[in-house]
Amino acid sequence: MKRKGFKIAGIILLVIAAGTGFSFAVMFLWNALIPSIFGLGIISFWQALGLLVLSRLLFGGHGHHGGPKFGGMRHRKGLREKWMSMTPEQQKQFVEKRKEHMCDGRFGRRRFFGGRDFDFDSADFDKKDNE
Repeated sequence: MKRKGFKIAGIILLVIAAGTGFSFAVMFLWNALIPSIFGLGIISFWQALGLLVLSRLLFGGHGHHGGPKFGGMRHRKGLREKWMSMTPEQQKQFVEKRKEHMCDGRFGRRRFFGGRDFDFDSADFDKKDNE
């Protein structure tokens, strides 16, 4: 039971030390670069810590570590085995469903361009538009 308390205390101290170290690093880098580049003021330790927390909230993973529910690649082997056991018709159907789920086509082009595709002929152009 005593070891568990030491382990928790060690983790807490490690988190505090890491937060302090990162805050000092942000503070020193900000104060060395940002005032001379952008003309902004210098920041304190607590402002640097606030920037770290804000960046974590805005850009952090929020606990999602790329598991199978979040599109991660950890369980790629299972998907490969499933793919190899599919018939060619099932593979085509899988690819079509995947295309539909990925922003309605490659990079969302169908939604962005109103259902049109990038594969077009010269007949799609009007000569007046090209002149």
